[in-house]
Amino acid sequence: MAKKNVSSDKFGLALSYLLLGEFSGLALDISAKYILQEYSLIQFIFVRSLLATIIFLIICPWYGGLQSMKTKKWKWHLLRAFLSIIAMFGFFYGISRMPLVNAVTIVYIAPIIVTALSTTLLNEKVGWPRWIAVIAGFSGALIILRPGEGSNIEASLAVFASAIGFALLAITARKMAKTESIIAMSVYVLIGPMIASMFFLPNNYIAPDGSDWLIFLFAGVASVFTWIGYINAYKRYSPVSLAPFEYLALIGAAIAGYYLWNEVPDKFVLIGASIIIGSGIFIARREIGKSQSTSYIRGFRSSGVNNMIRRLKKK
Repeated sequence: MAKKNVSSDKFGLALSYLLLGEFSGLALDISAKYILQEYSLIQFIFVRSLLATIIFLIICPWYGGLQSMKTKKWKWHLLRAFLSIIAMFGFFYGISRMPLVNAVTIVYIAPIIVTALSTTLLNEKVGWPRWIAVIAGFSGALIILRPGEGSNIEASLAVFASAIGFALLAITARKMAKTESIIAMSVYVLIGPMIASMFFLPNNYIAPDGSDWLIFLFAGVASVFTWIGYINAYKRYSPVSLAPFEYLALIGAAIAGYYLWNEVPDKFVLIGASIIIGSGIFIARREIGKSQSTSYIRGFRSSGVNNMIRRLKKK
């Protein structure tokens, strides 16, 4: 009975952290959609990346200090910075041009892409049940991406490209987790989009007023709390038990879109979302049950999970 209570306590704490990460990420998405109604995508990504980087540098003493940012794998970090540019610009562009829940749903195909690419890039065996789930997941995405009258195919493809970027970020994180610190892998992916946006900032900058500065700051803080939530959740409890709760953010996105922007998901989004969620949970259970992998987690939000778990086990 005591062991069961201890396990329940750990699960409750882990779930609390996961919900912190999920809804901090949702808060970031909502603030981004609000900001992008008045300000340019370039300005949002620059300010958000700058503020998040500053916050990470402030908290880095708790994660090994500035010393932990030293690296000899600059080529890998440059690759991740490039992938982060695709992921951030694609996702936030999509948020500005399509309903919030549509964008969030499409980007949740990233874990399925990780599974599809893991055979080639990670030399991992993917059995036929997971391949069926991968095909089903892509089918769900195609239902949401459907071209036709009234659909914004450009924004949908931008979000789909960002999902590929997130997936490759997760894969590269798994390759680098043994040698690179979580601070290094988190900060360098923020610097990439920040530098890229600087080149176009002079012609795309509007001085925010006081209240809008608070929303920009809120977006930066939400980015960091998303990271903290994911890290602390998956180091405390089995990812396979927590995986289904990740999709609560879709419900939150649907509610926020409805009340804030009068967005109502159509039947195609609901059908596609159901297929993607089912495929993602099936893949998580099959993969994590065998290898305790965390590959299905959204890459740019949790790139340091593997490394954090490894360091904590050592301690």
